Amino acid sequence: MTTFTSSLPENLLQRLNEAAQRLNLPKNKLIERALEIYLDQLNRADYVRSYQQAAEDQQVLQIAEEGMQEYLTKLSEDEAG
Repeated sequence: MTTFTSSLPENLLQRLNEAAQRLNLPKNKLIERALEIYLDQLNRADYVRSYQQAAEDQQVLQIAEEGMQEYLTKLSEDEAG
């Protein structure tokens, strides 16, 4: 594991200390978990944004609709066969 040193505003450090005591966790573990959650949220936001952009792209929508039609046709054929 790599060591990382950072400065925090006094009020944020106080909140960190209080939360660590309340949760009975070392501060580094609390920071590690909070950072993991935050980075996951950033990734999800990027994912959502990409879908929103795709929803506005007529070519992407057309390709999706064509693919869906082929999929539904295949399902119908499988049910009949």
